[in-house]
Amino acid sequence: MSAASVPDSVHKLADILAQAEQTGIPCVPIRDQLAEGGIADAYAVQRVNIQRRIAQGRRVVGRKIGLTSPAVQRQLGVDQPDFGALLSDMAVPDGGVVPAGRLLQPKIEAEVALVLGADLPHAETTVADVLRAVDFALPALEIVDSRIADWDITIVDTVADNASSGLFVLGGAPVPLTSVDLRSVRMTLTRNGEKVSEGSGSACLGGPLNAAVWLASALAAMGDPLRAGDVVLTGALGPMVPAAPDDAFEARISGLGCVRVGFAPDVPDSSVIPDQGDTQ
Repeated sequence: MSAASVPDSVHKLADILAQAEQTGIPCVPIRDQLAEGGIADAYAVQRVNIQRRIAQGRRVVGRKIGLTSPAVQRQLGVDQPDFGALLSDMAVPDGGVVPAGRLLQPKIEAEVALVLGADLPHAETTVADVLRAVDFALPALEIVDSRIADWDITIVDTVADNASSGLFVLGGAPVPLTSVDLRSVRMTLTRNGEKVSEGSGSACLGGPLNAAVWLASALAAMGDPLRAGDVVLTGALGPMVPAAPDDAFEARISGLGCVRVGFAPDVPDSSVIPDQGDTQ
């Protein structure tokens, strides 16, 4: 869909989501303003805001896959995953700290990241294609976020909102696929030293490679295939959990290692004048 052919209604919804991100004030769900079953329009809204970010100097560095859990798919009434774009300013270094106020209502989940060494241009991508194209795997944390108030979302809300993307963190020790069976990896996620989520590679569409096959096929069919150098976040290995100021998270994935991120303390509200006590 060219920029000239994008309906005004799509731009309007993109504006609503962009304003929520800029102001830090979540918006109401947008599903009632989309046609019933309007996933194609929701992706059009997503593309408008991605193109705006590119025009501002940001760079697409990969893609994320969402809704890889059958339970979540049933909850939202869909039978397939969705995807969003990863941009350069969404990357947080391993062990880094997310600034206060950077996100609206963050949650976090542990995933397997794949980094491509070759393009995946075919609309009928196979597992063999993905195996040949992947350069290495890494443990990853995806910090999801929603511009929709209270996470009150359906499939079209999250698709339009860039698949509820926020930030992402990659571990720093690449692992070749010949050294790990991604279906059988085990994941443990801790918050402030306490286990809050666990899961396995098989929880992600039966295995992260299956998720990558789906994504590569979907993007190639749309004429926007995955390219060499792209990061692919393949989907959650276990339940996502909320993140709060001062939290510290660590994910350990067997065969891949660990990845960490922290959240800065809240910034005091400077508009509130401290009580100085009775000065009379």
